[in-house]
Amino acid sequence: MKEIRNNSIKLVLLVLITILFSCKNENTSTNETASKTVTNQQHPKLILTAQGVKDIRAQLGTIPIFDKSLEAVKKEVDAEIEAGIDVPIPKDYSGGYTHVVHKKNWFMLQKAGLLYQILDDEKYAKYVKDMLMEYEALYKTLPLHPKTRSYARGKLFWQCLNDSNWLVYVSQAYDCIYNYLTEEERNKLETNLFRPFADHISVDSPQFYQRVHNHSTWGNAAVGMIGLVMDDEELINRALYGIKDLKLDANKKDDDGGFLNKDGKAGFLANIEEPFSPDGYYNEGPYYQRYAMYPFLVFAEGLHNVKPELKIFEYKEGVLLKSINALLNLSDADGEFFPLNDGQKGMSYYTNALVTAVDVSYHFGDQDPGLLSIAKEQDKVLLDDSGLAVALGIKNGKEKPFTKRSINLSDGPKGKQGGVGILRNEDIELVFKYAAQGSSHGHYDKLSYSLYENGEEVIQDYGLSRFVNIEQKGGGNYLKENKTWAKQTIAHNTVTQNETSHFTGKYDIGSLHHSDLNYFSSENETVQVVSAIEKNAYPGTTMLRTMAIIKDEDFEKPYMLDIMKVTSATANQYDFPFYYFGQVLQTNFEYNSPEVLKPLGSKNGYQHLYLEGSGKASEDNAKFSWFNNNKFYSLTTETSVKDELLFARIGANDPNFNLRRDPALILRAKNSKNRTFVSVIEAHGSYSPVSESAVNSKSSIKSIKTVLDSEDYTAIEITNTKGNVKVFITVNTNASTKTKHNITINGKSYEWSGSYYFK
Repeated sequence: MKEIRNNSIKLVLLVLITILFSCKNENTSTNETASKTVTNQQHPKLILTAQGVKDIRAQLGTIPIFDKSLEAVKKEVDAEIEAGIDVPIPKDYSGGYTHVVHKKNWFMLQKAGLLYQILDDEKYAKYVKDMLMEYEALYKTLPLHPKTRSYARGKLFWQCLNDSNWLVYVSQAYDCIYNYLTEEERNKLETNLFRPFADHISVDSPQFYQRVHNHSTWGNAAVGMIGLVMDDEELINRALYGIKDLKLDANKKDDDGGFLNKDGKAGFLANIEEPFSPDGYYNEGPYYQRYAMYPFLVFAEGLHNVKPELKIFEYKEGVLLKSINALLNLSDADGEFFPLNDGQKGMSYYTNALVTAVDVSYHFGDQDPGLLSIAKEQDKVLLDDSGLAVALGIKNGKEKPFTKRSINLSDGPKGKQGGVGILRNEDIELVFKYAAQGSSHGHYDKLSYSLYENGEEVIQDYGLSRFVNIEQKGGGNYLKENKTWAKQTIAHNTVTQNETSHFTGKYDIGSLHHSDLNYFSSENETVQVVSAIEKNAYPGTTMLRTMAIIKDEDFEKPYMLDIMKVTSATANQYDFPFYYFGQVLQTNFEYNSPEVLKPLGSKNGYQHLYLEGSGKASEDNAKFSWFNNNKFYSLTTETSVKDELLFARIGANDPNFNLRRDPALILRAKNSKNRTFVSVIEAHGSYSPVSESAVNSKSSIKSIKTVLDSEDYTAIEITNTKGNVKVFITVNTNASTKTKHNITINGKSYEWSGSYYFK
């Protein structure tokens, strides 16, 4: 009897232990089945890894920048959990309610997944699971998005691009809660949401997916990352190499006028191979490089962690990591990216995509301490393995200043399609563009430039015509003025011939050509020069532009010297604009202002320029001074008595006020075959509105003069107000650094080796 009673007690205890164990398991994860069904998989494994989670947890509370970043994300996600889940039926363009909500959701899902792993708090996993289940229920009912503007419509968003954004982020969230879900729940999500989602942005939308373009990079990364989480080799291969055996019409174009798949190349690896030069320059320009870097890097990180045999960070000689250094160098003193091609001003390395870029570059690169200083300025890190590495580097005091020097970045897959030269001296930065077309986001602006002083625009590049994600302005998308104004040649600081844009403004022609480097020289700290030639923008016309930043002891600040040598088989009208900012102070030429403003022309961008004043050059040099941001600037440019000087302002034929009302001074030369435009722009002095005092408000240039202009050489004599004379000679042909030169100008002999002479 006693034995039976003891056996009964043992049985009851066993049942109780089993129940208690089951309850405990339910409190820590939804079901233990998940861990039993996973074979050869350890989650998370994409960006945040299982080992990374252990390392982060061990360091929490001791790494200030990481702890601060974690607390900010936790506060943000907790507020969203409190507010409740909202998964609305899609109906809006960019900036509209449903667009904004679904965009916010992808960020919240990713962040909540990270919090679940780092804090081991089930409420975050439950939030992700519950929202994903709502998306599963919604997605299987969705037709194409009701807005029809895009060449490739999504389902959650008006374009497949944003659908891809969603999946890139949400795949990370799914990876973080993978083991929290039951096998049944995973099958439900993968069958009804993730696999159909990946198929829609790829095989169902080949015009979006099967190409080399920043859009496709997002698509490739989205398909590949969800494939890595699901261990789906078919999706992974589709991401890396494109859709197998698919051919698109080579003549079809996207919304921006670019070819969909002219060369037949596609897939993630092709999107690394083609747009990036060996120097890491991305052919669409820094604005879109910034946008594309996130999918490039997070998918690469996932591939590195899950498929290390691909050696993705070594692909094309490590160009992905090189590209981050290039992108950081394509920013001004304030960290804002130069608006080459389609680029919104104000975008900077403080954006989340560059937090990712800096952290990944440091973690997977050579631990450049300069990157830590930028991360410190960004004041946040990723909540993953790379963010931990950066946080530890900062904690241990390893950071050093990231120094941006003069740099020449080649363009094209092999670095043979022109490039971008950046000259820096003290606070002056010159950005000289002699690149290829830049895909469908390119502008018709061969040999154009912009000029900065300490992060402020002195001579501007207009950038794009778009109010990104502001619904009231064209649904937040590109405005028609982007084509009629922003892309046109007259909108840039380069030569427009006969009021017609380079390549007649046609992508089909422009995409065939690029400018070529004559020489780049930055070894001399006082004289830095970039020179390039363009032979195809106008048939029968060649443009050779040489630009220098010169530090001269007789000048307060470094000044810019610009030599644009135009030679043509026919007589033409040349318009040479200066897009300055600020108030006109003084000119040495007379001009008249019309009582009624009229457009400067009828097409090719001229229809958007009001003529505000016109005059004639009366001396060998036209002088123009202006005032902006309490600083003084002066232009001295060589002129002939036949030249016209036109004051213009952007904004004509713009009833919706889509364009900024920015000013310009245009030097116009009529009936001219060969013309060399020579100009000097000085930054000088300052004004205090408090003391009401102006310091060094006048130009230090007395005159500039072309003393030799041949096929081989152009020589400029610069005389300052003290009477001191300097001569700059640029080599137009055979500009090798090793070549010796000996020429005579006005009875004086000049002898030197290299691409230029200055003394």
